[in-house]
Amino acid sequence: MSKNRDSKNNQKQTEKKKANGKERRRNRNIPRWDKLDNTAHLFPVIAGESMTNTYRIAVELTEEVDGATLQEALNLVLPKFDLFNVRMRTGFFWYYFEENGKKAPTVREEHTYPCRYIQENKNRGYMFRVSYYKKRINLEVFHVLTDGMGGINFLKELTYQYLRLVHPKLREEVGDTLSTDTSLNREDSFLRNYRKSAKKGYQSQRAFEIKGERLDKEEFGVIHGYVKIPALKEVCHRYGMSINEYLVATYVWSIYKECLHGMTSDRAIRAAVPVNLRPFFDSVTTKNFFAMVSAELVPDRENLTYEEVCGRVKQSLRGQINKEHLEKLFSYNVSNQQNLFASAVPLVLKNLAIRVVYTQSALANTTTITNIGNIHLEKEYEPYVQMFHAFLAMSKGQLLKATICSYRDTLAVTFSSVLAQAHIQRTFFRQLASDGLEVVIESNGVYE
Repeated sequence: MSKNRDSKNNQKQTEKKKANGKERRRNRNIPRWDKLDNTAHLFPVIAGESMTNTYRIAVELTEEVDGATLQEALNLVLPKFDLFNVRMRTGFFWYYFEENGKKAPTVREEHTYPCRYIQENKNRGYMFRVSYYKKRINLEVFHVLTDGMGGINFLKELTYQYLRLVHPKLREEVGDTLSTDTSLNREDSFLRNYRKSAKKGYQSQRAFEIKGERLDKEEFGVIHGYVKIPALKEVCHRYGMSINEYLVATYVWSIYKECLHGMTSDRAIRAAVPVNLRPFFDSVTTKNFFAMVSAELVPDRENLTYEEVCGRVKQSLRGQINKEHLEKLFSYNVSNQQNLFASAVPLVLKNLAIRVVYTQSALANTTTITNIGNIHLEKEYEPYVQMFHAFLAMSKGQLLKATICSYRDTLAVTFSSVLAQAHIQRTFFRQLASDGLEVVIESNGVYE
């Protein structure tokens, strides 16, 4: 009889423990987690002080920025963006994201050079930073989170929120919620759209490398050139090129003139051109979703003319920027990731392989030039915003990069560099001027 009673008591205690365990699991705040997209797996492996893999998107307002109000705006906006409200964890097989949950990173007035390495342990685990300088709000993002389109998405809402706090009448007019145009989608569009592929579509042959004296450690040169879009369209029409083709070709021409001085070379000048894949595959994801094509110039004879370089670059780009080719480019990478054997390999071994592959692909390009397109704002906010600009950090073998963006009727071409001389940038803007464009130049003072 006693044994039966003990048995029943033990059973009740076991059931109670199970129930309590379930209750604790229900009540426990277990952080949500998410996978990295296909492209993002690269960035944690190669990032460091010398190659930060960050990019900046900045908005210039019509009035001085108040730091305390900007902090308040970030505190309000961040919880609405799961994509940015994460920290990165290291698993046995892959890196992954986990909900952060800490206070938003501290907004600071800028006093250092841009695109520095984001040390997560000194940034509350977050992989982005917000700063300001006079009328400018800066958003710097570790590329593992998202590409330029995702960054714009977040910066626009941060700017909207800031302006509503500064101008209460604006809040009364438009409300205090996210814009209906703002996407919060976090799908891995690479995974949804890839096709099984075994062929490598990108270049691996080593390209011509820009070399020269470097700036002092931690110095970072930034030059903005602004042109009016109506006049730029007229010039592009004259050459039979799109705006993107014209600017990429002029950049390649400037490298050719300043580095090769009209001579031949066994190595091609190859500019990596990231292409936003969302319009091609009907995607609104805020994660990385881009592919790299290459604008290539093979200097196979001496003294190529500007028109000849433009023709070759245009032909190179038009043969690559189409849905079928872009699909092949990213499908190769996704297929490798989906490989069951690769998935079972420990992360430490994967990282070794990723570094080797990255070095080959990075040195296959001379530089990078990216166009993040025209940035549109809701009309109620337009009177408070003067301009946007963006630029990239340096990467292996690429000491000079260019970024294009536009707002309303003005386009900005921004060069970021750790080279001590700005000969290539000067030749680029002189070519624009010789084509009849009025160019307004700004810099962060490094080259003055």
